[in-house]
Amino acid sequence: MRSLTLHLKLLIAILVVLGISVTAYQIFVLGIPVTEDATDDLWNIDAKVEFVANAKDPIKIQMFVPPLSRDYVSLNESFISNNYGVAVNRVDGNRKVTWSARRAKGNQTLYYRLVLTKRYTGEKSKVKGATFRDSIAVEGPEKIAAEALLAPIRQHSADVETFIGEAIKRVNNLNDDNVKLLLAGDPSTVNKAKIVELVLSIAHVPVEKVHTIRLVADQPQMPELWLRSFNGTDWLYFNPETGEQGLPTDRLLWWTGDENLITVDGGKKANVTFSLNNSEMNAIRLAKLTDENSDANFLDYSLYGLPLETQQTFMIMVMIPIGVLVILILRNLIGIQTLGTFTPVLIALAFRETQLGFGIVLFTIITALGLSLRSYLEHLKLQMLPRLSVVLTFVVVLIAAISLFSHKLGLERGLSVALFPMVILTMTIERLSITWEERGGGHAMKVAIGTLFAASLGHLIMSVPELVYFVFTFPAVLLILVGFMLAMGRYRGYRLTELVRFKAFLKEADA
Repeated sequence: MRSLTLHLKLLIAILVVLGISVTAYQIFVLGIPVTEDATDDLWNIDAKVEFVANAKDPIKIQMFVPPLSRDYVSLNESFISNNYGVAVNRVDGNRKVTWSARRAKGNQTLYYRLVLTKRYTGEKSKVKGATFRDSIAVEGPEKIAAEALLAPIRQHSADVETFIGEAIKRVNNLNDDNVKLLLAGDPSTVNKAKIVELVLSIAHVPVEKVHTIRLVADQPQMPELWLRSFNGTDWLYFNPETGEQGLPTDRLLWWTGDENLITVDGGKKANVTFSLNNSEMNAIRLAKLTDENSDANFLDYSLYGLPLETQQTFMIMVMIPIGVLVILILRNLIGIQTLGTFTPVLIALAFRETQLGFGIVLFTIITALGLSLRSYLEHLKLQMLPRLSVVLTFVVVLIAAISLFSHKLGLERGLSVALFPMVILTMTIERLSITWEERGGGHAMKVAIGTLFAASLGHLIMSVPELVYFVFTFPAVLLILVGFMLAMGRYRGYRLTELVRFKAFLKEADA
């Protein structure tokens, strides 16, 4: 007996831990939203390219576009132009779009449009980068000034991260004579980043420029310069003005390197303006869209990977254990008497078609009339199978009659009674009549009311949209329910109704 108890406890623990682990993995690693109302941001970015074309020269415009290789995924990308050829190429980790035309004249306008969102899955591609670089060639006073800056940087840093941060802070100290010499009167962010790169190269620390766009709606945007360095496993981002580490979450990397955003051959006065707006989309739907654009097809291994019609069926099926659990609690812990465990659950499923109020009325009418017929047939001394056949036929005729009268009276809800499980009603009538004969009418009524109450409560709980979504999205929680059901299988204590029932004995014992 002790070994059996230990076996049961281990089984319960395994099921509960497995259910919690799988659900936690889906929520915290895969990032699946816990509620159906959860939405994710959808960003629409327009880059407007304007320039003046030379009338006699071929036109070639090149512009960097986001690589979208790690944190973001593209849902739609379009290049809007008139009579221009379009090609997209990868160059040194960047993506470049090239618009070309044989002839163009006057003011020209091109558009690049991108719809993107955060990459949904927790899996991200591995990144690579250099961890060593050669020194930039520099001579004379500039070399002396750079080495003079490097000495205190080494003294006040402990690793690559603090080394780069300290270098940026030193270069931004415009009162330092060495910094003044290196900047040569140009304190722009681009020039500061260039000096930081020079100083770090002497220490063989690689750093590169990255240009980002801030994801903020309805605000004018210009590319923002950042610096980054590879630490062997990941990229470290630094603000070139403050030395602050970490790229904000609202930054989209557009391109890397020293080149300009746009170059124009055969034209002049090139200008790029950005406009952004965002919207929201249901997180699960967005996950499906991003899943189609990524390599990690995690939704294919969930119930969302099934055809839509099959999904609707499983949304009902996965709630059956919830209904069973409700009946189990009502029977074993509270002590409500019902016609078994599954009959109330099946009646609760039938209420999905009729709705609760109308379903209770129909259940009561059909069961009452069926019991009357069953009582009459009992006097004819029929065997069980013919008796059930007659009751089933009577239930069908009664359902048809109710549907017909409901339609004539304009009560379209009554038509749904045809979907009421006829076999369930027939067996319910038969079991109630047997209970009536064996234990009396009062007990049969108590069981009927208990069954109807349990079915109604089960229907209400099984119809909660948030619960349906959660169980369908995270079906591993059913393993936790199984563990709880196994634990209840060993419960031998009093039910709540029994505490009320034996209350008089407790008073006599106290007396």
